[in-house]
Amino acid sequence: MTQTARDNVEMSDAATAKSPTFESIDPRTGEVVGQHPVHDATEVGALVAAAREAQSEWAELGFAERKQCLDAWRKLLSKRVDELAGVICAETGKPLDDARLELILVIDHLHWAAGNAEKVLRRRKVSAGVLMANQSATVEYLPFGVVGVIGPWNYPAFTPMGSIAYALAAGNAVVFKPSELTPGVGLWLADSFAEAVPEHPVFQLVTGFGETGAALCTSGVDKVAFTGSTATGKRVMAACAENLTPVLVECGGKDALIVDADADLGAAADAAVWGAMSNAGQTCIGVERVYVVDAVADRFLEMVTERAGKLRPGGEPSANFGPITMPSQVDVIRRHIDEALQRGGKALVGGQHSVRPPFVEPVVLTDVPEDCAAVTEETFGPTIVVQRVRDADEGVARANDSRYGLGAAVFSRARGVELARQLRTGMVSVNSVIAFAGVPALPFGGVGDSGFGRIHGADGLREFTRPQSVTRTRFRMPLNPMTFSRSKGTVRRLVRLVRLVRGR
Repeated sequence: MTQTARDNVEMSDAATAKSPTFESIDPRTGEVVGQHPVHDATEVGALVAAAREAQSEWAELGFAERKQCLDAWRKLLSKRVDELAGVICAETGKPLDDARLELILVIDHLHWAAGNAEKVLRRRKVSAGVLMANQSATVEYLPFGVVGVIGPWNYPAFTPMGSIAYALAAGNAVVFKPSELTPGVGLWLADSFAEAVPEHPVFQLVTGFGETGAALCTSGVDKVAFTGSTATGKRVMAACAENLTPVLVECGGKDALIVDADADLGAAADAAVWGAMSNAGQTCIGVERVYVVDAVADRFLEMVTERAGKLRPGGEPSANFGPITMPSQVDVIRRHIDEALQRGGKALVGGQHSVRPPFVEPVVLTDVPEDCAAVTEETFGPTIVVQRVRDADEGVARANDSRYGLGAAVFSRARGVELARQLRTGMVSVNSVIAFAGVPALPFGGVGDSGFGRIHGADGLREFTRPQSVTRTRFRMPLNPMTFSRSKGTVRRLVRLVRLVRGR
């Protein structure tokens, strides 16, 4: 670490000591579980400068040495899963095992990113082609420099680590702004990296509200990776546009599950309820809509009703899921349920009485008009709308009739992959839900109002790099058109050559 970087960190630490603070709250109890600084633009700038100063040395380490550093961090995370899981529980209210499951995925993705970065990003030769046969051509993927990551609260470790781990593996420094609802998780991640890799301060943390995130967007970072609502994503893009800072935007979804006539109905019902209700429905790739073929709809609804009816929210260890982490989301959930019922929808499980802040009991709705908010807007609660369709093809058409396009699921024995390929989404699980998120090699991201860009996998590694193409002249060509001293017949000869080799 250079003296300049040390000075920047010390300046930031001094500024942080004087910063106003905000409280982190346990949504289950209202208890204060932490105090964190509200970083202003000056403090954000100092931390970005410190990250930039450290990044050069980090990039020069090369893939193998960076892998060693990230492996050390992974091992520390593995040993202290329960410690970080406890912080996640305290700030989100989710059950301990759900927090542990989130961290299992974090560790696996970190392992994949560190282990595959060199294979995906290293310099490689490409064919120069017939017309440029005298050139040696290569392409490699170089780090941007400093990547700003703005994370969500619903999966406060797994989701941002899809950017953080891959950006670090690619040779970038990272400045992370966690949600104001889960700053303690962000602090734990940053502190654990500093403990595992003390000689390379390439993972910096800023905390605060929307103003802090906006400051990060305009701080001179080389790319911003954002996860959150579509409305906030648009504001992030507008802020980044001031400096032409490239962005990766992963927004919400209204993910659909299609149940074909030949589906394993028991498995489909289990998946629908888990996809809709786990984490209290606060999952951007969770199941919010189900389109089930009419021939099996009655039996499927019976199974979903039975399974969902057994679930109970709460703050105790035995609860199936926890509270609604963001208090304002309760009003959205209530509005969606109320409108659906007022317009002729039926509640097979729960109803208006199910909303008991900060908890919401499971709600299963059916026969809801397709233009209701419960069908068209992201609810982000433990609710599910089950609709009957003639056949799976109608289910695909209805699923695609949405401005969102993040994830989806299909249950079908004969047509699973066929139907999956017709869905306008970034990811699809066949005969399961959310499985794609657990596969580190698969890219993750959406289309439409669900955003653009990809995390995870080779695409995720490349997302945090800039491709650089290099040609090197190996010998002089007898026909060189790119000189003022070329003969008058040079281009005519090249035209004949192109017709001979490319005109057939």
